[in-house]
Amino acid sequence: MDETHISLAHGNGGRYMRELIEEIFARHLGNPLLNVQADAAALPAMEGVVMMTTDGFTVQPLEFPGGTIGSLAVHGTVNDLAVSGATPLYLTLNAFIEEGMDIAQLERIVASLARAAQEAGVVVVAGDTKVVRRGEGGGLYLATTGVGVRPAHLQLGMDRIQAGDAILVSGPVGDHGIAVLLAREQFGLSGELMSDAASVLPLTQALASLDGLRFMRDPTRGGLATVMHEICRATNMEVRLNQADIPVREQVTVVCEMLGYDPMFLACEGRVVAIVAASQAAAALACLRALPQGREAAIIGQLNAGRAHVVLETELGGQRILEELEDDPLPRIC
Repeated sequence: MDETHISLAHGNGGRYMRELIEEIFARHLGNPLLNVQADAAALPAMEGVVMMTTDGFTVQPLEFPGGTIGSLAVHGTVNDLAVSGATPLYLTLNAFIEEGMDIAQLERIVASLARAAQEAGVVVVAGDTKVVRRGEGGGLYLATTGVGVRPAHLQLGMDRIQAGDAILVSGPVGDHGIAVLLAREQFGLSGELMSDAASVLPLTQALASLDGLRFMRDPTRGGLATVMHEICRATNMEVRLNQADIPVREQVTVVCEMLGYDPMFLACEGRVVAIVAASQAAAALACLRALPQGREAAIIGQLNAGRAHVVLETELGGQRILEELEDDPLPRIC
C-alpha cells in the first residue's frame, strides 16, 4: 500500500479497502478464527455462562502516555468482562476512520491493539472498517464487542452487597484522566504521568477466589465517585469513604489542585473497585497487593445501613457529601 493517508477510496469496498484490511488489520490481528472473507465468525463451544459486552472509544489524543485508542479499546472491553467475573476470550472490532488520517499512525494504533489483545489472552474474530469524510470524525473511532465465560458458581451483583461490607480499590485513582489531559498540552501543562490503562483480569481472578466477594466494577467515566453513587442508589445504603486511605498520585493531586478537578471523579482504565464481606477485607487486600498491578491497593471505606449518601471523611477530620457528577470535567478520555 503506497498511500500515506486515508482517502474515501479506502472505504469503497474496492482494492484500496482490501489492501487496508489485509495489510494493516489482518496482518496485525490475524488468528485462526479471523477470516476477512467471511461475514461472521464461528466460535467454539464454551462452558459456563457466556457473557457479552460492547463499548465505543473516542479518546483524544489517539496516542497518549501509556496507551493508544487501540490498546484502550482492548482494555476497556476485557475489563468490563473481567469485573463481571468472566474470562475474556473474543473481540469484534469496528473502525471508523476519518479521511486524511496518517496511515502510519493507524498502523501504530492497530499494532498497539494487537499487543494488548495478546497480553489479555483475547483474539479479534470479526470486524469492519468505515471511512468518514474529513471533518466528520476525530481521526479514528473504535467500537468493540467482547465475549467471555463466567463460571456458573460465581454470582456477583449489587444485590449481593450487605451493610458492613468493605470497599477496596486496586490502585491510585485518576491516572488515566490526568495523563490524557496532559497529553493534550492544554493549559500549558506537561508531565510524565502514565495512564493506568491495562487488563484487570489478574486482579479480578485473584478476588474471585474469595467467597465473600460481592461485586466488582472498573471506575472509568465518572471515576470512583460515580461507582459509589451507583452502589448507593442500588442498595439504598450509605457509602462512607476515608479520604486518607484513597490512593492518589502526587502528580494527579497537583494538577487537580491547579485546575480545580477532583480525582474522585476522574477516569481510571486499569483499576478495580471491589465490595467484599468485612470479614474478608484483609484477605482481599492481600490478594490484590500480591500482584504487581495491585501493590498500591487499599481498603477505602464501607457500606452502612442508613441514609443513602456518599460520604467522604476528609483528612482534616470533617466529612462532606459527594454529590453525583453532572458536568463532564474531561470529555473524550475513553
